[in-house]
Parts: sequence; C-alpha cells; structure tokens
Amino acid sequence: MFRKSLPASVVSLRRTLSTHASVSCNELRHNWTKSQVQQIYDTPLLELVFRAASVHRQFHDPNKIQLCTLMNIKTGGCTEDCKYCSQSSRYSTPTKASRLVELEPVIAAARKAKENGSTRFCMGAAWRDLAGRKRGFERILEMVREVRGMGMEVCTTLGMLSPEQARQLKEAGLTAYNHNLDTSREFYPQVISTRSFDERLDTISAVRDAGISVCSGGILGLGETDEDRVGLIWEVANMPEHPESFPVNALVPIPGTPMEQNEPVSHHTLLRTIATARITLPSTIIRLAAGRQTLSESEQVMCFMAGANAVFTGEEMLTTPCSPWDEDKAMMNRWGLEGMRSFEQAALCNDGRYARSDRQGTTHDI
Repeated sequence: MFRKSLPASVVSLRRTLSTHASVSCNELRHNWTKSQVQQIYDTPLLELVFRAASVHRQFHDPNKIQLCTLMNIKTGGCTEDCKYCSQSSRYSTPTKASRLVELEPVIAAARKAKENGSTRFCMGAAWRDLAGRKRGFERILEMVREVRGMGMEVCTTLGMLSPEQARQLKEAGLTAYNHNLDTSREFYPQVISTRSFDERLDTISAVRDAGISVCSGGILGLGETDEDRVGLIWEVANMPEHPESFPVNALVPIPGTPMEQNEPVSHHTLLRTIATARITLPSTIIRLAAGRQTLSESEQVMCFMAGANAVFTGEEMLTTPCSPWDEDKAMMNRWGLEGMRSFEQAALCNDGRYARSDRQGTTHDI
C-alpha cells in the first residue's frame, strides 16, 4: 500500500513547529522574524493548540493556574484618549472619576483575595503618569509594602514611570508592573494618540532595569488584523527579556467610548493568539484577562489547553465584570486544575523539576 505524500508546505510547517516545540530552559529565543510568528499563527488550529500544549508542558505545570485579583485604586478622570477605555475624561461613559483610595480598603481587599486563593494582588490607577502625585505615590508605596507583607505577589499599573519611580516601587517590594503595549506598533496610532508606542517601551525598560518583573500584553477586538496580533507578539517575543506575564484581553465594549460598537473577538482568534504567544514566549505566564466572563467553560478550558495559565478572579476587574472566586474554583475542580502558590510558576528545566527564579533573586523549588 502506498501512502500519499504530504505537500512540501505542510512538511515544512511541521518541521518548523516541531523545532519551536522543543525549547530548553537555556534556549529562549529573542530573534523571531514576523514571518516566523505569522507562520505559527496561521497553523491549522488544532495542530497549533497541540504544539502550544507541548511547549506549555516543557515549561509549566499544566495543572496549575495562577489566580490574580485586580483592584481599581483610582477610577476615571484619565487624560489619555485610549479609544477602548471608559476611564478617559474625553468620553462620556458610566464610569465616574474618584480620588485615590485610602490604605485600609486596599488591605481589606487584598486579605479577602488571599483568603479566596489569589496569590497576586494587582492595583490599577487611571492616570497618564505620576507627575505631580508625590503624596499619592507615597500612599501607593505603602500599599505595596502592606500587601507584599501578606506574602502575596504585588502588581501595579500606574501609567508611565520614570527610572527613579520604578526604583522606589522595587524597594517597596513590588513584584511586577503591568504596562500593556495593547496592539502592534503599526495599528497603535489608531487606538491611542496621547502616548506613543516608544513611550510605552521606555516604561517597560525602566521597570526591567529596576529589577521588577514586566507584565505586558494586549487587547484583541480593537479593530486590528491578524497581522497586528502577530506584530504585538513579535514585539514582545523579541524583547531582551521576555515579560514574566503576557495578558490577553478581549475588548469589552463600553458605551460612550469610540469602540462601543466593535464586534466581539472570536474564540478561535483568542485561541490562536494564546497558542502563538505560548510557543514564542515559552516561560511566560499567559494571563486570560478581560472578557473571560463572556466565554463558556469549555472555551476557557481550551484556552488553558493552548497555554493560558493565569486568570483574574474576584468581584470585578477595573471597570468590567469578572468571574467570582467560587465559580472559578468550581470550574477548576471539574477540570483537575489547581491554584498556584505564590512565586510558584516558571520553567520546567532539564532535571525535570519545576522552579522559578523570581526578580527578588530567589529560586523556589516546587
């Protein structure tokens, strides 16, 4: 019996994917071409998910999901013009501006999050940068110290940072700083005009140079193309150090914003993005973030199969709905998933053990 030969293009693609799915802890790539990332993204979907799952198992415990909780510590009134954001002062939305919260509510929220299994507590403030906010920044530094003292990972997103501000956050005990690129360099001007793409990269560099883990990802559903999603992943995958965390957000259209009529991003697009990010960012935590509550349970599990290994859980995100802790824990129990311990996740190295060297300089065996 003769076996029909596969087309040369399919053979080439399988060889490429096989190479990408066999990456050692010491061979993380930072020299991807856009065409290579595009080739991965365009792989037949089931094959792509399988390859991403294979990479995931080399670098991560596939049964572990990090539970993170996000608190909005300063709502609305932002001077930026991000077309997706209800917190911009330029748009008439249901979100109303408020002052920076006091310390006590943050401590209470972090304590509740920890009791419910979250190991990372994230705090977001709606402003462009910290210029002229000396007293507010001092309060945030105290928030970081208090939450870190509970044994939790601490992440903030405060807009643009100077190197000195990043250094102060590091000294206070900050674990990670979120500063999303949002989309590709080419499409970025269609989304935001008040802050350049390079300014975002400058903040990421300041965070990395201070010894803080970088959390940087994007938003799907802004009106971008597949090439833009590839461009975002390519930009992040070629950073001198891959982000510790890559959030994948699905746009939640907010009435009053310029993107309120945008069509929801499809599940298969979400899957392709997660799987491509997993293959090119093998040691990175990939966070299934905004928009998750619109996915069915089986759709969420497919995202975990494709390489996502963190979620936001709790009462709400910044200004959009979030899946409650009880629902998430029940879902995880049904699928044999467990929450990570703090500082647990990272590479599965050559000796077959999971270990993580966090930016605090400590290696944690698992």
